[in-house]
Amino acid sequence: MGRIDCCGVTKRYRDKLAIAGLDLAVAHGEFIGVVGPSGCGKSTLLRLIAGLETLTEGSIRIGGRVVNELEPKDRDIAMVFQNYAIYPHFSVYDNMAYGLKNRGVNKAAIKREIARAVEILQLEPELLARKPRELSGGQRQRVAMGRAIVREPQVFLFDEPLSNLDAKLRVQMRLEIKRLHQLLGVTTIYVTHDQVEAMTLAQRLVVMNHGRVEQVGTPHAVYARPASRFVATFIGSPAMNLLPARWTGASLEAGGVLWPLHTLSPSAAPRELILGIRPEHLRIAEAGAGEFEMTVELVEDLGADKLVHGRLGEVAMVVRVAGGVVVQPGERLPIRRTDSAAVHLFDSRDGRRIELNA
Repeated sequence: MGRIDCCGVTKRYRDKLAIAGLDLAVAHGEFIGVVGPSGCGKSTLLRLIAGLETLTEGSIRIGGRVVNELEPKDRDIAMVFQNYAIYPHFSVYDNMAYGLKNRGVNKAAIKREIARAVEILQLEPELLARKPRELSGGQRQRVAMGRAIVREPQVFLFDEPLSNLDAKLRVQMRLEIKRLHQLLGVTTIYVTHDQVEAMTLAQRLVVMNHGRVEQVGTPHAVYARPASRFVATFIGSPAMNLLPARWTGASLEAGGVLWPLHTLSPSAAPRELILGIRPEHLRIAEAGAGEFEMTVELVEDLGADKLVHGRLGEVAMVVRVAGGVVVQPGERLPIRRTDSAAVHLFDSRDGRRIELNA
């Protein structure tokens, strides 16, 4: 079974702490997306699971077996890299067959497994005789995925596999990877800095920052209830609007506006907070019906919708509106929430989420 358990996983490079006491359980057959900015530790975590890096502290189990001391070849995993990592002097067939030959698999079985992978990935059979230099980027990535498939591992590990592809191919390969998981049901950990990739592919997200896990949850849960200010700004495009706010004990003031909220809790004392609201949860209101007015600075036309950038006092704001709405820089627009509950609060000191009743 392809269950993965990371317990207290820690990795140090001399005086740098790359991962700090990470705990994570991945169920058999689950697709996990690990997302975060460059340097957050996500690729290091993948390399630790693969055995390409050694643990400083903690343990990693794959299928119930502690693999801390096992070589990568003995962990029953297959890894797909950003740069494809396929042998340039081998044909496509030989690239896919290489790992099986090293394990002593007979020629008939190798041929059968490669035929299966070719069918799954919808690769043209005539490509098998070509060298990697004769392939497009998307075809090379399919070859790398095919080499992983023929091994029939317990776990697939993807390390930013689409970063070298153009926008159209990225979308196409994203669908291929999702289809592949639905077809094979292999436990998968997918590392990316692209939150759109992570949200569209994964059943659960692991959001990392500075070597620590900020939040684990379904894409919807992470989007709808971010556990911290960092998650709120990293997940969602464009990022959540954040306004310095103050709870007086009776009302919440942010951007010079009083926001109609009920009490945070019966014992909530006056304090400095951060109010967050997503651009898609704001709309242009009828004259006199807005909760606040925003001065428009610029408009991004995306076709189906527009992103209206402006200011509420000194605070930058973004509002997502329908593509047909006509807005000009310099306008003062009345803005209100689409949902009175579409507000998030975070502690201004540690950035953690604060629950409230709206």
